[in-house]
Amino acid sequence: MVSLEDPISIGPVALDNRLYRAPLLECAANDPDAADILQRHLEPAAATGTGLIFQGACLVTAEGGRTAPGLTRVHDDSFVAGLEPAVEAIQDHGAQLFCQIGHGALQSMELWHTGYREAHPDLTTYAIDDPPWWLRALWHTPILHRPDLEVMSEHRLATLAERFGEAAGRLYEAGYDGIHLAGANASIFQQLWSPVFNGRSDAYGGDSIDERSRFLREVVTAIRDHTEPGFPVTTKIPCESEAPGVARQALDEQDTVQIAKACQAAGIDAVVPVRVGATRDQSVARGRFPDIAWNDDRFQSDYDDVFGSSWRKRLIRGLNRLAAKAIEPEPAWNADLCKRVREAVDVPVLCEGGIRERSQMDQLLAEGACDAVGMARPFYAEPRIAHRILHEAGARVLCESCNNCTIPQIAGADGVCRTPTIMAQRGEYAKQGRYDEPDGD
Repeated sequence: MVSLEDPISIGPVALDNRLYRAPLLECAANDPDAADILQRHLEPAAATGTGLIFQGACLVTAEGGRTAPGLTRVHDDSFVAGLEPAVEAIQDHGAQLFCQIGHGALQSMELWHTGYREAHPDLTTYAIDDPPWWLRALWHTPILHRPDLEVMSEHRLATLAERFGEAAGRLYEAGYDGIHLAGANASIFQQLWSPVFNGRSDAYGGDSIDERSRFLREVVTAIRDHTEPGFPVTTKIPCESEAPGVARQALDEQDTVQIAKACQAAGIDAVVPVRVGATRDQSVARGRFPDIAWNDDRFQSDYDDVFGSSWRKRLIRGLNRLAAKAIEPEPAWNADLCKRVREAVDVPVLCEGGIRERSQMDQLLAEGACDAVGMARPFYAEPRIAHRILHEAGARVLCESCNNCTIPQIAGADGVCRTPTIMAQRGEYAKQGRYDEPDGD
């Protein structure tokens, strides 16, 4: 029977165990102290035994494509080289470090962030195709802003694929162990796969998933060209099961299986199937309505900058409340999808989303639902949670999926837990030594 402590390989990279830290927003941006920021966020997971760490959400272009404040751009040689101290510090603990890279295309933040839009009035938003009618309709409401839109040409898409390869080359030179493509959560990859957004009739369109996977193949080829043979590439893959009813052609489970097969054929070394919506919405971070975060006085002026007015802020807050009720945080909500994908491909399948107990992890591995299990927000609540998971019988995370960590991030705040009861309990656990390494260090 497979155990969480058993080693596993992704491509040629051997992991000490099957626990991973899923991508989160570290909000290091391109700060001169970005290496220190990343090390502060990521090293606790490495120091307490996490086998694989995904550094979250980095952009491959110098401008545009930003889906949230604080994302790090990895388009600059000297900046990426400056991340080496953080990479080495994390690897010194035995963890493997992969960097997630992506581009938001049509789902970029100028659609919803008023302050960002005003600061970048000439920014062009690139789309895969003419947007669906229901999305265009939202541009005439207070919910979204109307972008300065341009449908990407074949040449622009091919050039963007090369940008992915160049970014991967920089990360490889900086010592990263692999690449993780931002393939879901309304990224450019999801937009190209999804018939909701891709009705193209050229080389990047078509009726089949295989036809709509050309960009993925070009990205993988570009990464190989700029790194070395065997340098691992992993990706999330979407199932648009949470898409709104108006998105009638959303990606279903069978489409996700076909995407997984296309990824394997393209040379992807592991896939992470996830249930999402067709846009960036509550399905990205399921959970309770975050009362504490919305009422926090420290962020009100920042929220006003994001939303442009107090009444629009109240509108978005109300929609957030409705979405939290509509999309419930089921335990291990991607497990059945992961199992179906795992039955269809030979590469490792990683499972994340609503996994909160060691017993869940053991069950997922024992039942063959996946080859490794990951968590995201629990690492905000307990940065050193890996020690409890790996060494404490019956361990359960403190995270309650309350999303008090995520809402302030739309204003550029750090990804940390802000729920007083959880922080207090974490403090008690720390006093008890429940986050210490086995040697007591």
